[in-house]
Amino acid sequence: MREGIAVAGSILVDKINEISAYPKEGELTKILNIEKSVGGCVPNVAIDLKRICPKLPVKAFGKIGKDENGEYVKDVLSISGVDITGLSVCEDKTSFTEVMSVAGGQRTFFTYAGASANFGLIDVDLDKLNTKMIHLGYFLLLDKVDEGDGEKILRESKKKGIKTSIDLVSENSNRYSVVLPCLKYVDNLIINETEAGALAGIEAKDGNLIEIAKKLKSFGVAERVIIHTHSLGICVSDKGETVVPSYKLPEKFIVGTTGAGDAFCAGVLYGIYQGKSDREILEFASSVAVASLSKASATDGIGTEQDIQELCKGFNRKEICLYI
Repeated sequence: MREGIAVAGSILVDKINEISAYPKEGELTKILNIEKSVGGCVPNVAIDLKRICPKLPVKAFGKIGKDENGEYVKDVLSISGVDITGLSVCEDKTSFTEVMSVAGGQRTFFTYAGASANFGLIDVDLDKLNTKMIHLGYFLLLDKVDEGDGEKILRESKKKGIKTSIDLVSENSNRYSVVLPCLKYVDNLIINETEAGALAGIEAKDGNLIEIAKKLKSFGVAERVIIHTHSLGICVSDKGETVVPSYKLPEKFIVGTTGAGDAFCAGVLYGIYQGKSDREILEFASSVAVASLSKASATDGIGTEQDIQELCKGFNRKEICLYI
């Protein structure tokens, strides 16, 4: 009997450099503090799932390098209880991002595509994959996945009776069309409004998110199209249309937004795995996102399902707005 969830795709290491000010070209500035953390779809979603339900089998599939960052990724995932036997090791460096952060200001990112760019079908041993679900992300960030291996992974997973889901990165480009052929092999599409509009070829604006979701479902998505925004989550499935507003949060509650989208995604995956209704899936996913917002890092705010429900018990939801 299949059990558990596999999370496949993007793995990287973030090195966050706190600086006093961003220098002009040719100038020098001091780095005041350095923090290191794992990032990308696989670490964020997999760790969130294990924190929500420690007993849930979660397996990671991704590509890392034979380097210090690769060992760091394995250590962090292992400590969190994630099965790392699906990780592939290659000669390239582990994907990483150098983040320059000015206190109270914007962050600047310098990323190295590295090992994750070459993640593909060969790195997912489907013959030994015995999970109930597989989630693949992020499209538009993984070269081989975008070039056709993503479609192959999804197609072969479906043949084996594994439920599939995907998400994307928000990119200002015309490359979203590479994702469209994959949708006929996707059971659940989990994306934000910017990605949904670009994928459907319809500008996301007040009042048309359900229209966009319906169009995406018509491209072959089997079960659900779920779109999340700061204000609400929507789900379009064969059972109908569901809209759940976000929570009203107290002033200064939000400590960090890194990983909130991945937290929402993890909440959706867990809800689907548990057989929750469309409304229950959206309600729980938005609660997991709130938990993520309570801490600066991507995963530190996530607790068990009971902890998350307790955290959000005192919050009210916003009125349903017109942005649907």
